[in-house]
Amino acid sequence: MNTLKSYYEEDMMEAGLDEVARGCLAGPVYAAAVIWPTSFEETISDNYDIYNSITDSKKISKSRRKMLRDYIEENAIDYSVASKDNNVIDKVNILNATYQTMHKALDGLNVTPDSIIVDGNKFKPYYIKINNKMEFIPHKCFEKGDSKFMSIACASILAKVYHDEYIEHLIDEEPLLERYGWKTNMCYGTEEHINAIKEYGITPYHRKTFGICKSI
Repeated sequence: MNTLKSYYEEDMMEAGLDEVARGCLAGPVYAAAVIWPTSFEETISDNYDIYNSITDSKKISKSRRKMLRDYIEENAIDYSVASKDNNVIDKVNILNATYQTMHKALDGLNVTPDSIIVDGNKFKPYYIKINNKMEFIPHKCFEKGDSKFMSIACASILAKVYHDEYIEHLIDEEPLLERYGWKTNMCYGTEEHINAIKEYGITPYHRKTFGICKSI
C-alpha cells in the first residue's frame, strides 16, 4: 500500500509543488504543480499497482515515470508544468529562477488552490489576482516532501518527465549535443559531461554562471 499522505490539511484544495534540474550544468529548470484528490484511495481498485508506485521521481525508473505521467495527468484534479531556460538562470541566479518557475507552474493551474505544499525548505510567497485583488496563498515547506505527500511526488514525476523529454528532443534536433552524454546524465555534472566541456567547450544551452562553465 502506498504510504504517502494524500494531504497536509484535509479540507484544503492543496497544490503540491516540486522542481527538477536545479543542479544541472545546462538546460532549463522545470517545476510542476499538482492538485491531487484527497479521497482518491476509494477509486483506485482498477489501478492499484500504478497508484502504489507513485513516489519521489528519483526512485522510479524512466519507463515507470513515463507511465505514471499519463496516470497522474488523467487522475489529478489539476496540474501544470513550467520551465525557465539557462539564460534566465544566468540572469537572475538559479534560486530566483526556481522560484519564478514554481510560480509559473502555479499560474498555469485552472483551479485556484487554497494552499501550497512545497518540496524543500524555502519558497517565495505566492500571490494570485482574485476579483482584482492580490490574494496570498499560504504555503508549507517539507524537506523530502516528495517522499511524504502524494501531490508533491506527482509534481516531481511530471517535472522530471517533462525535463528529460525536453533534453531528448534537443539532442534529436542537435545530435552533436550527445557528445556531452546528455541522454544519460540529463545535463547533470557527471564526469563524462565535465570532460566533454573541457574538450569541446560549452554550448548555448550551458549555464555560464555554473561551476566549470564559468571558467570555459
